[in-house]
Amino acid sequence: MAEEHIAVRHFREYLRIKTVQPKPDYLGARDFLERYAKDLQLQFRTLEVRSKIASRSLTNIISRHTDVVPVSEDKWKHDPFAAEKLENGDIVARGSQDMKCVGIQYLEAIRILKQAGKKPKRTIHLTFVPDEEIGGQDGMRGFVQLKEFKDLNIAFALDEGLANEGKNYKAYYGERAPWWIRVKAIGQAGHGSRFLEPNATIRLINVINRLLAFREAEKQRLKYGRKEDGRMLTLGDVTTTNLTILNAGVQVNVVPEVAEAFFDIRIAPTVDLHDFKEQLEEWCSADG
Repeated sequence: MAEEHIAVRHFREYLRIKTVQPKPDYLGARDFLERYAKDLQLQFRTLEVRSKIASRSLTNIISRHTDVVPVSEDKWKHDPFAAEKLENGDIVARGSQDMKCVGIQYLEAIRILKQAGKKPKRTIHLTFVPDEEIGGQDGMRGFVQLKEFKDLNIAFALDEGLANEGKNYKAYYGERAPWWIRVKAIGQAGHGSRFLEPNATIRLINVINRLLAFREAEKQRLKYGRKEDGRMLTLGDVTTTNLTILNAGVQVNVVPEVAEAFFDIRIAPTVDLHDFKEQLEEWCSADG
């Protein structure tokens, strides 16, 4: 049996580290990446709050996140954290596409450059950040606010994209903005035998219907709309809206005081975010 490629071996090892939310093994990921960096004779630093990184010249940064989304193991044919390699070469694991594969590709690209004696004109910083799958509050968002990030003097940043098959690569220069919103409606609580007003669930349903009508309009625009040059619109050209969580009520015969819904909205690059926020506020306030 042929020896497994070093990139594949490292990829599978990375996949076996359970960085799954909500309790990701970030220490395991850090230890793995530190060993990787030492193997490539790269400088390695774990940054929490204090660091002495400083750079006066322009630098580049390429970034990946280490955490992955939760998994329903009973829906998988293979252990999602075993990184099994199938006969056709496929590797099955949570995080194999989003985004541990690209993290390994970055590191192996550096190995190839170093072996070829290539030296980039600018310093390249690799960041492996936590928390991306749950909003990045304690990951990249916190990092960019630190003095240590500003000291890097970043001129160009490259982050998550789509995989490319073959040797032709696509460069993405625009991305939809993710907005995760919670809509909370409050009404009069009481026994289920009465017509209670204001009614929290009815108020929430009205807002939901407005958002779902917008969703359907964008869905039809994706299906039939065209760009200025005549090409059909793609998913990245429209705003997607999905109702992901609904919460209301404590038991079947009690009208709830509070009802709430969560939406995952991905806003197209052409949409003015201020205008969209005003539209959301209008939809939410229409029922008082």
